Amino acid sequence: MKPRFSIIIVTWNALDHLRHFLPSVAATSYPDFEIVIADNASTDESSEWIRENIPGIKIATLDQNYGYCGGNNRAVKYADGDILIFLNNDVRVEPDWLHPLARTFNDKSIGVAQPKMLSATEPDKFEYAGAAGGMIDKLGYPFCKGRIFDVVEKDTGQYDEPDEIFWASGAAFAVRKDLFLELGGFDEDFEFHMEEIDFCWRAHKMGNRVMSQPESVVYHLGGGSLPMGSPRKVYYNYRNSLIMLTKNLDSFMVPKILFRLILDGLAGIRSLFLGRPAETWAIIRAHFAYYARLGKTLKKRKHQLYSEYHPTPQHLVYQKLIVVQALLFGKKTYPELDK
Repeated sequence: MKPRFSIIIVTWNALDHLRHFLPSVAATSYPDFEIVIADNASTDESSEWIRENIPGIKIATLDQNYGYCGGNNRAVKYADGDILIFLNNDVRVEPDWLHPLARTFNDKSIGVAQPKMLSATEPDKFEYAGAAGGMIDKLGYPFCKGRIFDVVEKDTGQYDEPDEIFWASGAAFAVRKDLFLELGGFDEDFEFHMEEIDFCWRAHKMGNRVMSQPESVVYHLGGGSLPMGSPRKVYYNYRNSLIMLTKNLDSFMVPKILFRLILDGLAGIRSLFLGRPAETWAIIRAHFAYYARLGKTLKKRKHQLYSEYHPTPQHLVYQKLIVVQALLFGKKTYPELDK
């Protein structure tokens, strides 16, 4: 039996994006899906435009801007699908994109999946946020098949086989609804960035697999909420990465986090020497914010309850340091990495 999909799109004053990207989502050829717009108290008449131009879409009108995590979490109660897809408002989709995902979720061991994510402006290249699926190294630094740091590969079919990944991008994140509810949704303390990696890590610990499905193709513009290189983006990335590690590392947590703090400090010094003091200050603020939240984060770690506990799947964790491989040894693409 084919699953029903609920496509949830969070928006806040993004009428231009909706005009450009939402029609492609509405034109999806799969027979059983719905679209739910989570309107984070927009003032640009987004909801009115949707009602007039694409009728039949559910609109969850929220009382304030809850961000990505909060907006999506609150919109789920409006969704009646078996599979939720959290889709950014700057994503264009192929008409048949849901059919391969439906086949993916026929495997009951798969809890989360991601389409192939290409650039909306350079469609022969992968897109930064998700590319062909997310991975992490042993210190929690994220990267993608198809994108390591700022180096994005061309799509030549090199990742065209479905494969296990560590995390799926929040720009096009497909998850079983019952799993999403059991895990309590996205952790709203993250606000922006890393919440999808945290969720996938928790899903792994319940024995779920996370898969890439390259037969499903989407095109992501990116940089809509927080532009690349923005100090605010740097702040959230560094802060949330430390929170994620503290919540989810199985063992050797203290030495790994201490080493990570040292590497972060070196990154801050590097930014200073490169003439980017705002980045350095963002890293410093991220560390202080992490310390301020440490007690709360440790409580979450202690009280995370799983109906069935599984250790982190180490075959999906890169056992070397991606920073060393990329910056010192010049290995800029996933196939070049020493496995």
